[in-house]
Amino acid sequence: MRPFEYERATSPAGAVATVVADPEASFLAGGTNLVDRMKLGVSRPGRVVDVTHLPFDRIEETDAGGLRIGANVPNSDLAADRRVRERYPALSRALLAGASGQLRNLATTGGNFLQRTRCVYFQDVTTPCNKREPGSGCAAIGGYERYHAILGASEHCIATHPSDMAVAMAALDAELIVLGPAGERRVAAEGLHRLPGDEPQRDTVLEHGDLITAVVLPPLPIARNSTYLKVRDRASYAFALVSVAAALAVEDGRVADCRIALGGVAHKPWRARLAEEALRGAEPGEPAFAAAADAELAAAEPRPGNAFKVPMARGAIVAALRSLSEAGR
Repeated sequence: MRPFEYERATSPAGAVATVVADPEASFLAGGTNLVDRMKLGVSRPGRVVDVTHLPFDRIEETDAGGLRIGANVPNSDLAADRRVRERYPALSRALLAGASGQLRNLATTGGNFLQRTRCVYFQDVTTPCNKREPGSGCAAIGGYERYHAILGASEHCIATHPSDMAVAMAALDAELIVLGPAGERRVAAEGLHRLPGDEPQRDTVLEHGDLITAVVLPPLPIARNSTYLKVRDRASYAFALVSVAAALAVEDGRVADCRIALGGVAHKPWRARLAEEALRGAEPGEPAFAAAADAELAAAEPRPGNAFKVPMARGAIVAALRSLSEAGR
């Protein structure tokens, strides 16, 4: 591992200023992804700024009736919070579907958003990777493609985003509170991550030195009837081949509202807006759920090694919506 300097932040503004002033600096929270990348030689920060002692460790009610979640709240605590389990069950289930209990005890809410792809070529410094070394090529294209994107990919990168939590946050209209050198701003969870385009090295819209301090969940009645479904190669401690975060409201025999986001299919958590549009006003049932899934997946461009993801995603969307429809009766 490359030698690096360690600094413990004593204030949010001080942490931001330190990282902004040093192009080789990185924030350190739970470290469950950053430290792994450092060991592999994928990330080589010259300085790490530890933000775990900053006062971002509470889950609080907002005046509007939602929740404000500090960026340092551990994934285990967030998943177990009674308000989250009752009012946003998709989020609790997504968190519990991720990693192991030990990792969830360390992983933070803010850090979960910022974990990087687990593409085997990104993690192997002996192979070309445009995300790791822009312009070097994408070894995944024509290589091992099983875990890669079917939506929104580019000729430069077909990697997928690994987070379960971020998929649920995108479906639930969450917003991130971000502190940067110019002050505080809000970023929609749905808009945080980028598609690869011709700059796959940029995972998010954040700039160097931007620090996530909290996540705000809006009051969202539909979220009480929500779920998270994850399809993976083994029952635990595996990243999603396909996942679905969904919420459904049915009134007078018609879909009054819905929220759908997909994981494991794109460079970012994929908000399924076309599926939502197709579903609103429809009679809930397998034909409508399948039609909504087909509307979203019509733009899919699978690779030879992951073509199975298209019918898998279709089936997962239908299954998630079916379970919510039955639960809402």
